[in-house]
Amino acid sequence: MTTIAVAGKGGTGKTTIAGLLIRYIKENKLGTVLAIDADPSANLNSVLGMELRCTVGDVREEMLANVGKGPALPGMAKIDFVDYKISESLEEGVGVDLLAMGRPEGPGCYCAANNMLRLCIDRLSESYDYVVIDNEAGLEHLSRRTTKSADILLVVSDPTSRGLAAAQRVVELVKELKTKVGRAYLVLNRVDGEMSPALAEAAGKVGVELIGTVPADPTVAEFDLAGKPTVELPADSPAYQAVVRIAGKLDLPKKS
Repeated sequence: MTTIAVAGKGGTGKTTIAGLLIRYIKENKLGTVLAIDADPSANLNSVLGMELRCTVGDVREEMLANVGKGPALPGMAKIDFVDYKISESLEEGVGVDLLAMGRPEGPGCYCAANNMLRLCIDRLSESYDYVVIDNEAGLEHLSRRTTKSADILLVVSDPTSRGLAAAQRVVELVKELKTKVGRAYLVLNRVDGEMSPALAEAAGKVGVELIGTVPADPTVAEFDLAGKPTVELPADSPAYQAVVRIAGKLDLPKKS
C-alpha cells in the first residue's frame, strides 16, 4: 500500500490536486484507491463525482452516544461493530472508494473513540493499493485519526505569501508531530506563466523540493460552477496535464 497525503491552506486547490491525482492512478491502472477526505469541509466527493451519505464523524458520535450501553449488537465485539459501521459509511465507486472523516470533535473526550476509529481505518486501508488523503491544513488526521505515516506528502500552495507560509508550517508540523513521511514535495497551484524570481525564492524557503506547478485553468472554475466533477476535465486540460507530469515524477508503482 502506498499512502499519499495532500495538505495545504484552505483555498489553495489541494482537493482538486488530490482528485486529479486519483484520476491519474485510475486511468493508468496503477491499483485500487481509497480516497480519504480528512477535511471537515468534505469537498472531495464533489471533485470525484461521488455521493456522500455518512461520515466517520457520524460513526464517532454514535459510538459516544452508546457509551456504557454494552455491545451494540449481541455477540459482536465493539471493534467489529465499528468495522461494520466504517464499511457502511464507505462510498464505493469504480476503482476508487471514498471515506469522509466529516465533522470535527465536539465537547467531551474523544481519545478512546478516535483510537478505535484509527485502528479500523488502518485495517480498511490495507485492502487497497493506494490511499490518497485530502488533509486539513493542520495534519491532525495524519497524526491522530487515521494513519500516522505517509509515503508521499504533497504540500500544495497558491503563489501567495500566505499560502507559502502555510505550506512552510505544514512542513514544520510534520517534524513536530513526528509524522513519518517517506518523501515530501511542494506543489504550486494557479501559477500564471513562468515563476518570478521572488516566487521561486519564497518557494525555496518552504523546506521541501518543488516538484511542479499547476497553471491557473479556467476550466476548473467552470466545472465547479456547473457542479461537474473536476475529475471529468478534458484530457488536454492544462491543470490535469500538469498533475500528470507531477505524478510521472513521483514514479508511482503499478500494483494490480
